[in-house]
Amino acid sequence: MRHAFAQMLAYTALAALALLFLAPVLLMLAGSLKSDERVLVEAGSLAAFFPTDASLQNYRDVFHRVAFSCYLFNSLFISGAIVALGLVVNSLAGYALARFEWGGRRVLLAAVLAILIIPLEAIAVPLFYEVTLLGWRDSYMVQILPFVANAFAVYLFYTFFLDLPHELEDAARVDGAGPWRIFFYIIVPNSRPAFATVGILTFLTQWGTFLWPLLVTTTEEVRPLPLALAYFYTLPPLQWGDIFAFGTLMVAPVLVIFLLFQHWFVRSVVAAGLKG
Repeated sequence: MRHAFAQMLAYTALAALALLFLAPVLLMLAGSLKSDERVLVEAGSLAAFFPTDASLQNYRDVFHRVAFSCYLFNSLFISGAIVALGLVVNSLAGYALARFEWGGRRVLLAAVLAILIIPLEAIAVPLFYEVTLLGWRDSYMVQILPFVANAFAVYLFYTFFLDLPHELEDAARVDGAGPWRIFFYIIVPNSRPAFATVGILTFLTQWGTFLWPLLVTTTEEVRPLPLALAYFYTLPPLQWGDIFAFGTLMVAPVLVIFLLFQHWFVRSVVAAGLKG
């Protein structure tokens, strides 16, 4: 009985914590289905979480008031390009650090670990000056290239590759496979949890990036969703239902990506916990 009671308390606490984190999302979703008058009247009460007269008018307003499709494409293209290129570049770097012995390897690994503690804000100004000299401002390139190589992703791949059995590579070498063939046909298929984890974390980080696009973009043709949401908030008239609808549309792709790859993400987290 004591064990059952303790288990019930634990699940109750976890459910309360889950509701605490879900509350802003539920409030935003409910507000996106209400008229602006109801959003303001019901704010601060439990009625804010329940759309009584649900309507999709706010979503139609978003597409009517701004070029939402353009912003969505920009964010998907920028984040997708960073994830795709980053998986190749960072996995190769992590593999080289984990599996090969070469001069300067430990120094480079120490440099990667040191870079982990440097925030973007610390290098934003010199990086902005550099891309300005290169003529990359107000383009997709300036929002993609600086973030392809990622120290955190390199380190995640490095730690994962360290625990892969060396026998897999030895057997492939006996069959005549070279380093590139071993990596793409042996290492990558056995590292799907690591690739899924890095892909999800990278996508989440880049999807919500605000400071860098604010510095380097001036036109809406290359403006991503976080910057577009800040711009949408300043458009008169101020309609909270429309703002909630914009936020919901911005969150939806992130949820879809996570749900598609959550199996591999959970497997990677469990494997990391078991190793620890």
